[in-house]
Amino acid sequence: MKHNICMVSDFFFPNMGGVESHIYQLSHCLLQRDHKVIVVTHAYGNRKGVRYLANGLKVYYLPFPVFYNQCILPTIYLTFPLLRNIFIRENIKIVHGHSAFSTLAHEAMFHAETLGLKAVFTDHSLFGFADASSIITNKLLSFSLADCNHAICVSHISKENTVLRANISPETVSVIPNAVDPTMFVPDPSKRQSDRITIVIVSRLVYRKGMDLLAGIIPELCNHHDDVHFIIGGDGPKRVILEEVREKHELHNRVQLLGALDHDRVRDVLVQGDILLNTSLTEAFCIAIVEGACCGLQVVSTKVGGIPEVLPPDLIYLADPSVKSLVEALNRAIEDCRKGEIMPPFETHERIKQLYTWKDVARRTEIVYNTVQKVGSRDLPYRLRRYYQCGPLAGKLFVIAAVLNVFFLFLLQCVWPEKTIEKAMDFPVKTDHKRPTPTLTLYINASLSGWGAEFNVYMIHGPWSVYVAINHTNVLEMRVFLLEFSTFDCSDRIVVGIGNTTVLACIEERGTLTLLLCGLSWQIWSLCHHLHVSLSVHHNPGLHNVIANSFVSRPPLINTE
Repeated sequence: MKHNICMVSDFFFPNMGGVESHIYQLSHCLLQRDHKVIVVTHAYGNRKGVRYLANGLKVYYLPFPVFYNQCILPTIYLTFPLLRNIFIRENIKIVHGHSAFSTLAHEAMFHAETLGLKAVFTDHSLFGFADASSIITNKLLSFSLADCNHAICVSHISKENTVLRANISPETVSVIPNAVDPTMFVPDPSKRQSDRITIVIVSRLVYRKGMDLLAGIIPELCNHHDDVHFIIGGDGPKRVILEEVREKHELHNRVQLLGALDHDRVRDVLVQGDILLNTSLTEAFCIAIVEGACCGLQVVSTKVGGIPEVLPPDLIYLADPSVKSLVEALNRAIEDCRKGEIMPPFETHERIKQLYTWKDVARRTEIVYNTVQKVGSRDLPYRLRRYYQCGPLAGKLFVIAAVLNVFFLFLLQCVWPEKTIEKAMDFPVKTDHKRPTPTLTLYINASLSGWGAEFNVYMIHGPWSVYVAINHTNVLEMRVFLLEFSTFDCSDRIVVGIGNTTVLACIEERGTLTLLLCGLSWQIWSLCHHLHVSLSVHHNPGLHNVIANSFVSRPPLINTE
C-alpha cells in the first residue's frame, strides 16, 4: 500500500539534532520504498518557500517566525489556511508529527483530524509529572493525542511515559527505535593515539545532558590516570562550567573543547576516541551512543530512561547518574582498554550495522501507516467526546477549540474552495540501484596538502592553492571528483573508490545536510548527466587505497596535471 505522507515538525534542516536527523533519514527511506513524502517546517532565516533536498525530498518552509526554542507561537488557527492548502495541493493522506515540543506538529495533527486525514505522532523525549512545565506540556499532549490515530515511541520506557502523560491506550502506541547510517560512522583506529586513552563526549552542553556530572568527573579521572584525555564536542550554557574546571585544575593540554559541531564532523571526532561518555540525566533513546558504538568506541553511560534498551551489555558500561558511579564505570572501561579486553572496532561496527538500520525503521513505520489507513474516519461527536474526557476544565476548552476549528474550515471552504487549489506535480524518485559493469575504476584521496588519483594505469596528483586548502577535507575530496570528471569521455561507466565515508554518503544520496557539500554533489551529478557518465561509488578504506593515499601524504607535491 502506497501512502502520501507529510512529516511536520518545528525541528528540521538547517537546524541539527536527533529529531531533524530522524525526519530526514526516515523520509529518505520511505521515498525509496515508493511512498510520496514531503516535510513541513517553519522558516529558518532567509530559507522560506519550497526547497528540494536529496533524492527529491520536498520541504515547505512556512513563513511563521520563531517564538521560543526554535518553535513557532502557538495560535492553533493561523496555521490552518496554509496547512490545508498544502495537504490538498500534495494530496496528503497521513500527517506525521514529530516531537512533543513542536507547536507546528501539534497544530498540523489537529487540523488534519478536522480535515478527515490520518494523524500519527512520534514522541522523541521523556517528561516528568511534578514540575509546572511538565504539567502544562502533558495536558497539551493529551489534547493533541486525544484524536491521534497512532503514536510511535523510540523506546519501551518512552512508551510507558507517553501513555501515562497523554492518558491514551497502550494498544495505539508502537515502539520503533532510532537508527544510524553505518556508512557515515565507520571506525578508523589509525586516528587514535596509542600513548593515551581518549574519552569523547559529543552532546549539547546543557543541564539535562549531565554537564554538572562531567565537571566532577574530569578532574577526578585526570588525577588517577596520567594518560587520560578528554575531547568534548558541542556547545551550550554549561560550557562555562567546563572551562572553569579546565582552568582551575590546569588541564588545558588534556581537555579539548571543540564547540558546536556540524553533523558531518561528528564521525571525525568520534574516531579519535577509545571511550564514548554519555552523562545524560534523562533520555528516551540517545542516538549518540549508537553513533559512538558504530565508530567502534566502548560506551560508558548513565542508566536512565531508555538507554539500557539501546545497546547489548557487552558494548556498554552502565552507571547511576552520580560522579562516583560514573568514575567507577570509566575506570573499568579504561582498564579493559589497556588490557585489550574490548570488542574490536570493526566487529562492533558490524553488530550495530545489523541492529539499527533506517530501512528497518521505515519498514516498521510503513506497517503503522497501513494500520491507520485501514481504520475508518472518526465523526465529529466521537472527537468531541474524546476531547471532553481530557479534564473537567481543559476538556471543555478543547471541545470549544475543536468546534471553532470546524467552523473555520467551513469558512475556508467558502472563501478558498478545494477545486481552486492547484495540485502539485509529482516527480519520479529513482529507486532502482542496479549499476552497469564499469569501464573505468577511479581511486581518489585528498588532504590539506594536496590531492591524488589513480585510474587504470594512470596516476595524477597535485597541490591545492592556499585559497582552496582552507576548506574541510570533505570539500577537498569532492573537488577531486570535479577535477577528474572533466577528463572523461561520454558514456563511460565509472566506479569510484573512496575512503571518506561522509563524501561517499553525500555522493550516493545526491546531497547532504551541509550546504557546500550539497552544492558540490549537485555539480558532480549535473556533470555526469551532461557527459552521459554512469557513476557509482563504494567505500575503499585507506588500507587498500595505497596509491592515491601516497600522493597526499608525501610532501612536497609536484603538479602533474
